Amino acid sequence: MMQSIEVGRNISSRLTETSFRKGRFRLRLGNDGDLRLLTLNPETLLDSDIYFAYYASNTKNQNPGTQLVFNESGYMYVLQRNNSRFYLKQDHVPVSSKDFYHRAVLHFDGVFAQYYHPKAGDGGWRWAWSQPENICAKGFGPDLVANEVGNLACGFNNICVLGDNQRPRCECPERFVLNHPSNSYGDCKPDFEMQTCGPKNNQTDVNLYELVAVEKTNWASGDYKKYSNYDEERCKASCLNDCFCAAVVFNNICWKKKFPLSYGHRSPTVGSDSFIKIRKLTSDGSNTGGKGKSRDWLIITCSVLLGTSALVNFILLYLNRNKKKITKKPSQGRYSGAATATDLNLRVFTYRELVVATGDFVEELGRGAFGIVYKGVIKVSNDSEVTVAVKKLDRVAQETEKEFKNEVKVIGQIHHRNLVKLIGFCDEGQSRLIVYEFLPHGTLAGFLFKRPRPSWEDRKRIAVEIARGILYLHEECSEQIIHCDIKPQNILLDEYYNPRISDFGLAKLLMMNQTHTLTNIRGTKGYVATEWFRNSPITSKVDVYSYGVMLLEIVCCKKAVDLEDNVILIDWAYDCFRQGRLKDLIKDDLEAIDNMDLVERYVKIGIWCIQEEPGKRPNMRNVTQMLEGVAQVNDPPNPSPYSTVTCDES
Repeated sequence: MMQSIEVGRNISSRLTETSFRKGRFRLRLGNDGDLRLLTLNPETLLDSDIYFAYYASNTKNQNPGTQLVFNESGYMYVLQRNNSRFYLKQDHVPVSSKDFYHRAVLHFDGVFAQYYHPKAGDGGWRWAWSQPENICAKGFGPDLVANEVGNLACGFNNICVLGDNQRPRCECPERFVLNHPSNSYGDCKPDFEMQTCGPKNNQTDVNLYELVAVEKTNWASGDYKKYSNYDEERCKASCLNDCFCAAVVFNNICWKKKFPLSYGHRSPTVGSDSFIKIRKLTSDGSNTGGKGKSRDWLIITCSVLLGTSALVNFILLYLNRNKKKITKKPSQGRYSGAATATDLNLRVFTYRELVVATGDFVEELGRGAFGIVYKGVIKVSNDSEVTVAVKKLDRVAQETEKEFKNEVKVIGQIHHRNLVKLIGFCDEGQSRLIVYEFLPHGTLAGFLFKRPRPSWEDRKRIAVEIARGILYLHEECSEQIIHCDIKPQNILLDEYYNPRISDFGLAKLLMMNQTHTLTNIRGTKGYVATEWFRNSPITSKVDVYSYGVMLLEIVCCKKAVDLEDNVILIDWAYDCFRQGRLKDLIKDDLEAIDNMDLVERYVKIGIWCIQEEPGKRPNMRNVTQMLEGVAQVNDPPNPSPYSTVTCDES
């Protein structure tokens, strides 16, 4: 049936991807007849507290709009006073409403999009069009809104990158972290002490900072100086010697930016590079300048102590008393990770609490190499409960003890929307248990290898989000993390079918100044890289290999090793690619067949990832860029020249 919005009415976005409260974007047909996309003050979220419009139909003046219409045929237009129509997407020809459902959504990120879904079959919702076409670029060019207050899709110091279906994603620059870890679209803050102006700002202070390059990136707002006759090196030097300068953008003109940075946009089409000022790190990974401050503090403290013997005696007595208290603390002291449970915001459970939570470990969710996972319910307040997954490690051997401490340390200090969240742990006597958030839709394996197969849109989105999660582990944690067992069984799906990487029990930590590590063979048959069997150094490329296998599974909805069909997926996929018969990989998948260019791209990426020679594999940043269409994908060579199978064997 036809739907319409009258003059003065609006549609609201939700607050976040998971919160259905009203958000900060509105689609409104104004009293002047103009249809606008608006962003509100994020502090008040009041309809009257408008920041600015970032899209307008310009249907006002002599022939104003009277209605926004979404008709049965899938057309969306502003009906004007003289009965003429202004179509929101002029070149859009919708599919038949006889065979397809239609819907339109104002997303939490500010993108207004139309989708359609086949009435017969399981094709899933397919994207038709979006407004604005590139929300990341709205701060630039003729649609400039960057002189306005606030931001659009991404917060301050956050970089907007256009992804699938013209939807944005946001990335903090190097040495910046999310102000609220659960909101990747929010503000980013520096993890270092920023340069300040004043009497202490001298040449020594200047030498504490450096510029880090962010290629193909611009910040549309925050300019306070520009130089037309500077080359790139002079531009950078000018920023380093200017205590007000937070970043420079160079595109044959040098633009100085103040903090905070806004309207960040990265794209291959951006004709400039950014250079952001950060504080240098020392060899031990701490910010420069910290040791000098500590030394000054020590001199002052020692002077005071030496001059006041009574104070010395008091401090010694105080330390002695507290030492006794510390030795009396319970088993939490055995936790010897890089931080305490309190520092990591983890809850320490007693064994009895988890017995009660799981009903004495009745409902089993799954099994792993080191233990069993059970479903449980814990109290978070007197009248509130939450469902959890409790992993019970079933051996107390040294390897399991090491595994336990590794998991607690690793998961407790990382936060990403595509990684499973650790809630707490139990380390009591011989009992080692870990408590995770519960994800209701099970594993990716259960999702992929069922009939009917999942929609192509869902599979494509899941593939990209898993890649982002692995990229975070490899490059964006304080310590590099190699998962070592990437497979569909270790990818869990939340209530919105967003993938979360789980089971860090096989994770191997690398300090940032290391390039590789040697360890015992880990992983699962079918997903294990060849270097495991060669006694070769193990790097993050083992995860790239496993991801490549899984990417081919996501494309084909077939298992890596299918004993029933007697097919090795990676060999079959390469042969079908080489012979130009990619449709054989996705037989009867009409939605995927309609997207053959993307299917070919994903298969090529998967084949690059599974190259036997680790040096030929891309890193996860390259993989993510290729998936998103930011980087080119060349034809891959044969990943394993001594193992082939023909397409006819499928």
